[in-house]
Amino acid sequence: MQAFVDITKTISTFAIPLLILSIVVYGAFKKVKIYEAFVEGAKEGFNVAVRIIPFLVAMLVAIGIFRAGGAMEILTAVLSPLTSLIGMPAETIPMAVMRPLSGSGALGVMSETIAAHGPDSLIGRMVSVMMGSGETTFYVLAVYFGSVSVTKTRHAVPAGIIADVVGILASVWLVNLIWG
Repeated sequence: MQAFVDITKTISTFAIPLLILSIVVYGAFKKVKIYEAFVEGAKEGFNVAVRIIPFLVAMLVAIGIFRAGGAMEILTAVLSPLTSLIGMPAETIPMAVMRPLSGSGALGVMSETIAAHGPDSLIGRMVSVMMGSGETTFYVLAVYFGSVSVTKTRHAVPAGIIADVVGILASVWLVNLIWG
Protein backbone atom coordinates (compact mmCIF):
# COMPACT_ATOMS: atom_id res chain seq x y z
CA MET A 1 0.00 0.00 0.00
CA GLN A 2 2.93 2.35 0.66
CA ALA A 3 4.04 1.97 -2.97
CA PHE A 4 0.59 3.14 -4.07
CA VAL A 5 0.83 6.19 -1.80
CA ASP A 6 4.34 7.00 -3.12
CA ILE A 7 3.24 6.70 -6.75
CA THR A 8 0.21 8.90 -6.08
CA LYS A 9 2.42 11.55 -4.44
CA THR A 10 4.81 11.53 -7.40
CA ILE A 11 2.00 11.83 -9.95
CA SER A 12 0.31 14.64 -8.02
CA THR A 13 3.57 16.58 -7.82
CA PHE A 14 3.98 16.66 -11.60
CA ALA A 15 0.34 16.66 -12.78
CA ILE A 16 -0.38 20.39 -12.90
CA PRO A 17 2.99 21.52 -14.34
CA LEU A 18 2.73 18.82 -17.02
CA LEU A 19 -0.83 19.83 -17.83
CA ILE A 20 0.14 23.49 -18.24
CA LEU A 21 3.18 22.56 -20.31
CA SER A 22 1.15 20.28 -22.56
CA ILE A 23 -1.44 23.04 -23.18
CA VAL A 24 1.29 25.51 -24.12
CA VAL A 25 3.06 22.98 -26.37
CA TYR A 26 -0.21 21.97 -28.04
CA GLY A 27 -1.09 25.63 -28.62
CA ALA A 28 2.34 26.32 -30.11
CA PHE A 29 2.02 23.23 -32.32
CA LYS A 30 -1.37 24.49 -33.59
CA LYS A 31 0.18 27.95 -34.13
CA VAL A 32 -2.17 29.64 -31.67
CA LYS A 33 -1.11 33.03 -30.34
CA ILE A 34 -0.96 31.74 -26.78
CA TYR A 35 -0.59 35.02 -24.91
CA GLU A 36 -3.35 36.74 -26.88
CA ALA A 37 -5.68 33.77 -26.37
CA PHE A 38 -4.92 33.81 -22.65
CA VAL A 39 -5.65 37.54 -22.37
CA GLU A 40 -8.91 37.17 -24.32
CA GLY A 41 -9.98 34.31 -22.02
CA ALA A 42 -9.10 36.39 -18.96
CA LYS A 43 -11.28 39.26 -20.27
CA GLU A 44 -14.21 36.89 -20.78
CA GLY A 45 -13.63 35.43 -17.31
CA PHE A 46 -13.80 38.89 -15.77
CA ASN A 47 -17.12 39.59 -17.52
CA VAL A 48 -18.53 36.29 -16.26
CA ALA A 49 -17.35 37.10 -12.74
CA VAL A 50 -19.21 40.41 -12.80
CA ARG A 51 -22.41 38.69 -14.02
CA ILE A 52 -22.36 36.00 -11.33
CA ILE A 53 -21.78 38.25 -8.30
CA PRO A 54 -25.49 38.55 -7.33
CA PHE A 55 -25.98 34.79 -7.55
CA LEU A 56 -22.78 34.17 -5.59
CA VAL A 57 -23.83 36.54 -2.80
CA ALA A 58 -27.27 34.88 -2.54
CA MET A 59 -25.70 31.40 -2.31
CA LEU A 60 -23.14 32.42 0.30
CA VAL A 61 -25.80 34.12 2.45
CA ALA A 62 -27.98 30.99 2.32
CA ILE A 63 -25.03 28.80 3.36
CA GLY A 64 -24.16 31.21 6.18
CA ILE A 65 -27.73 31.05 7.48
CA PHE A 66 -27.69 27.23 7.23
CA ARG A 67 -24.53 26.96 9.32
CA ALA A 68 -25.19 29.79 11.79
CA GLY A 69 -28.76 28.65 12.44
CA GLY A 70 -27.59 25.28 13.75
CA ALA A 71 -29.01 23.24 10.87
CA MET A 72 -25.61 21.62 10.24
CA GLU A 73 -25.41 20.28 13.80
CA ILE A 74 -28.96 18.92 13.61
CA LEU A 75 -28.27 17.26 10.26
CA THR A 76 -25.04 15.74 11.62
CA ALA A 77 -26.88 14.30 14.62
CA VAL A 78 -29.58 12.80 12.41
CA LEU A 79 -27.20 11.31 9.83
CA SER A 80 -24.41 10.03 12.09
CA PRO A 81 -26.08 6.67 12.94
CA LEU A 82 -26.42 5.93 9.22
CA THR A 83 -22.96 7.08 8.22
CA SER A 84 -21.28 5.08 10.98
CA LEU A 85 -22.58 1.94 9.27
CA ILE A 86 -20.38 2.64 6.22
CA GLY A 87 -17.32 3.71 8.21
CA MET A 88 -17.87 7.44 7.87
CA PRO A 89 -17.17 9.30 11.12
CA ALA A 90 -19.76 11.86 12.21
CA GLU A 91 -17.09 14.57 12.09
CA THR A 92 -16.93 14.24 8.28
CA ILE A 93 -20.67 14.79 7.71
CA PRO A 94 -20.37 18.61 7.57
CA MET A 95 -17.85 18.23 4.73
CA ALA A 96 -20.08 15.79 2.87
CA VAL A 97 -22.99 18.22 3.17
CA MET A 98 -21.03 21.40 2.43
CA ARG A 99 -18.98 20.21 -0.58
CA PRO A 100 -21.93 20.15 -3.02
CA LEU A 101 -23.00 23.60 -1.80
CA SER A 102 -19.87 25.74 -1.77
CA GLY A 103 -16.16 25.30 -2.40
CA SER A 104 -15.18 28.06 0.02
CA GLY A 105 -17.61 26.75 2.65
CA ALA A 106 -16.17 23.26 2.20
CA LEU A 107 -12.65 24.65 2.50
CA GLY A 108 -13.62 26.28 5.79
CA VAL A 109 -15.14 23.03 7.08
CA MET A 110 -12.03 21.12 6.00
CA SER A 111 -9.74 23.62 7.74
CA GLU A 112 -11.75 23.42 10.96
CA THR A 113 -11.82 19.62 10.85
CA ILE A 114 -8.10 19.31 10.18
CA ALA A 115 -7.32 21.82 12.93
CA ALA A 116 -9.40 19.75 15.37
CA HIS A 117 -8.26 16.25 14.34
CA GLY A 118 -4.95 16.71 12.51
CA PRO A 119 -4.05 16.25 8.85
CA ASP A 120 -2.81 12.68 9.27
CA SER A 121 -5.83 11.42 11.17
CA LEU A 122 -8.41 9.23 9.46
CA ILE A 123 -10.92 12.09 9.71
CA GLY A 124 -8.45 14.65 8.35
CA ARG A 125 -7.59 12.44 5.41
CA MET A 126 -11.23 11.63 4.73
CA VAL A 127 -12.30 15.29 4.55
CA SER A 128 -9.28 16.04 2.35
CA VAL A 129 -10.21 13.31 -0.09
CA MET A 130 -13.85 14.45 -0.04
CA MET A 131 -12.70 17.96 -0.88
CA GLY A 132 -10.93 16.68 -3.97
CA SER A 133 -13.58 14.14 -4.95
CA GLY A 134 -16.62 16.33 -5.17
CA GLU A 135 -18.08 19.22 -7.08
CA THR A 136 -19.99 22.27 -5.96
CA THR A 137 -23.16 21.07 -7.68
CA PHE A 138 -25.64 23.50 -6.17
CA TYR A 139 -23.19 26.37 -6.45
CA VAL A 140 -22.84 25.66 -10.18
CA LEU A 141 -26.60 25.41 -10.57
CA ALA A 142 -27.31 28.61 -8.67
CA VAL A 143 -24.49 30.77 -9.91
CA TYR A 144 -23.62 29.67 -13.43
CA PHE A 145 -27.02 28.49 -14.59
CA GLY A 146 -28.60 31.53 -12.95
CA SER A 147 -26.17 33.98 -14.57
CA VAL A 148 -27.11 32.77 -18.05
CA SER A 149 -30.83 32.41 -17.21
CA VAL A 150 -31.02 28.62 -17.53
CA THR A 151 -34.26 27.62 -15.84
CA LYS A 152 -34.68 24.04 -17.06
CA THR A 153 -31.67 22.15 -15.76
CA ARG A 154 -33.00 18.80 -17.06
CA HIS A 155 -30.64 16.08 -15.84
CA ALA A 156 -28.05 18.37 -14.23
CA VAL A 157 -29.50 18.14 -10.71
CA PRO A 158 -29.88 14.34 -10.51
CA ALA A 159 -26.56 13.74 -12.26
CA GLY A 160 -24.78 16.17 -9.95
CA ILE A 161 -26.31 14.67 -6.81
CA ILE A 162 -25.45 11.13 -7.92
CA ALA A 163 -21.88 12.21 -8.67
CA ASP A 164 -21.61 13.88 -5.25
CA VAL A 165 -22.89 10.78 -3.43
CA VAL A 166 -20.54 8.52 -5.39
CA GLY A 167 -17.61 10.85 -4.62
CA ILE A 168 -18.42 10.81 -0.91
CA LEU A 169 -18.87 7.03 -0.78
CA ALA A 170 -15.68 6.46 -2.78
CA SER A 171 -13.78 8.81 -0.46
CA VAL A 172 -14.99 6.94 2.61
CA TRP A 173 -14.21 3.55 1.09
CA LEU A 174 -10.73 4.49 -0.21
CA VAL A 175 -9.61 6.29 2.94
CA ASN A 176 -10.76 3.36 5.09
CA LEU A 177 -9.06 0.94 2.67
CA ILE A 178 -5.74 2.77 2.62
CA TRP A 179 -5.50 4.30 6.11
CA GLY A 180 -8.32 2.65 8.09
